Amino acid sequence: MNFQWTWIFGIVFAIIIAVFSVLNVDSVPVNYAFGTAEWPLVLVILSSALLGAAVSGFVALFKAYKGKHKLKEMQKEIAAQESLIAAQQTELKMLRKGQSVEQPAEVTTPFENESTTLEAPLEVEQSQNKLSNDSKNNFS
Repeated sequence: MNFQWTWIFGIVFAIIIAVFSVLNVDSVPVNYAFGTAEWPLVLVILSSALLGAAVSGFVALFKAYKGKHKLKEMQKEIAAQESLIAAQQTELKMLRKGQSVEQPAEVTTPFENESTTLEAPLEVEQSQNKLSNDSKNNFS
């Protein structure tokens, strides 16, 4: 629905520019960096409107491309994080069943050059406790 309102607004704006430019048909001097020329005002108005629309369109295309690229990066990161979570859940299930995990699983994410080693939940909890104690000591 929002897209339809954008089109309606654009068409109304184009009609207003067209009527305004047709009403102003006098010749006006146009100063360039290298000289001056006499142009009909209708051409100056229409060419300015078209140039503004073209610049606006290019900016919108650039933002759309940039957003699409960012979306693909985020989807790759989500997939990597989901695989990491799945591996950690599998390791947690094995630890709960009493099976020992000799070698932690390694998961390589697409955004890191190094591989991430999965830690046992106890080790993670101990490191989190240490971090919280350190931060309490720093702020006391």
